[in-house]
Amino acid sequence: MEGILEGRKKQISRVGQGAQEIDCGKVSLAGSVSQRACVFCGSRVVLYPIVDALHIIHGPIGCAAYTWDIRGSLSSGPELHRLSFSTDLRERDIVFGGIEKLRKALDGLIEKHQPKAAFVYTTCIVGVIGDDVESLCSQMEKEKGIPIIPVQAPGFQGSKKDGYKVACEALSKLVGTLDKPVPKYSINILGDFNLAGELWILLDYYRKMGVHVNATITGDGRVDDIRNAHNAELNVVQCSGSMTHLAKDMKEKYGIPFMRVSYFGIEDMSDALYDVARFFKSDELLEKARILVRDELNRLIPALAEYKEALNGKRAAIYVGGAFKAISLVKALRLIGVKTVVIGSQTGDKDDYKLIQQLCDDDTIIVDDANPVELSTFVKETKADLFIGGVKERPIAYKIGLGFCDHNHERKEPLAGYDGMLNFAKEVYATCMSPVWKFVR
Repeated sequence: MEGILEGRKKQISRVGQGAQEIDCGKVSLAGSVSQRACVFCGSRVVLYPIVDALHIIHGPIGCAAYTWDIRGSLSSGPELHRLSFSTDLRERDIVFGGIEKLRKALDGLIEKHQPKAAFVYTTCIVGVIGDDVESLCSQMEKEKGIPIIPVQAPGFQGSKKDGYKVACEALSKLVGTLDKPVPKYSINILGDFNLAGELWILLDYYRKMGVHVNATITGDGRVDDIRNAHNAELNVVQCSGSMTHLAKDMKEKYGIPFMRVSYFGIEDMSDALYDVARFFKSDELLEKARILVRDELNRLIPALAEYKEALNGKRAAIYVGGAFKAISLVKALRLIGVKTVVIGSQTGDKDDYKLIQQLCDDDTIIVDDANPVELSTFVKETKADLFIGGVKERPIAYKIGLGFCDHNHERKEPLAGYDGMLNFAKEVYATCMSPVWKFVR
């Protein structure tokens, strides 16, 4: 592969005879300009949607600005999570320490906003100067009577995926600290962040089946629900990259099994409902799931037909954070006649990439932890009509003159569930069939 850095070649493969196994789970190659974000960003995006908690960044103002309101996570109640608080460390604080500044900030903010809990994020500079945030949080927790949890996330200690683990460790300190009874057939949803209200669509499906959702971690999340999450019978993990660590921790501590699901596309959405019903070994739940899926498909399949006819033969490139989402997108695109020609993720593992190789057509390019040069090269080489990605991939598509669909956490249109599949088809159609392409191609 011409122009690819030598240290990156084992992280790129083509589907077909002689395809090599993707070498994944590696630290990003120095100089490659990875699309991955830092540890702090990873922890922040996971914890941010807890709507009744205080989130304060102990560090320079830039860290707070970078992660302010970056998820399109909606709330059915409080919106404290949408406020970005920072200790705004300056040169004097770096020299003499910023712990007193943090103490005053916590004292004033807790007094003013009366949160159910507080998360205190440490950043690179705090990791360097060594402020004892753990000790202060412990002391303030006793004074204020609410959980005050340090999130040790200096950006230099890894990548976004490491930040997910840090966030899960912070959540683990909350889980099991409240004990309330829960109804029969009770689950927790892990890893859905209620982007554009997607979680509310899922809650409606489970309600129709007769399944109680005990805690949503972390979309539209509530501190007390997370504290009581250990009383659920099953953890359903949507974003496996961000939440598997917490699911495994809860299985070890409380014996709660977990399953990986995806809510994107018809196949995976239906499987998610059926799998939950089968877990509870309830014929009643399974029959309700069948009725729900049948009704939704009877409504959806005819609506998708016109989009499939128009889009048949179009080619798409996919690059997203989690590989499980990428797998769902391949299936969803196939349903509307679109072929995947490039696919990659930031956090996929060997099993994910093996499944991708089985799903995709020969000569599809698979890439782990890509950089902008690689993505640009592959998109041009495969003559893709559409690029599906996030905020960092959007400029690549625009510079090439390529249609772009946002599947990032900032989007305002729900893409999960059956309604989400229809929205996705509409967006792909509007992007690929736009009259603007007459003037640029």
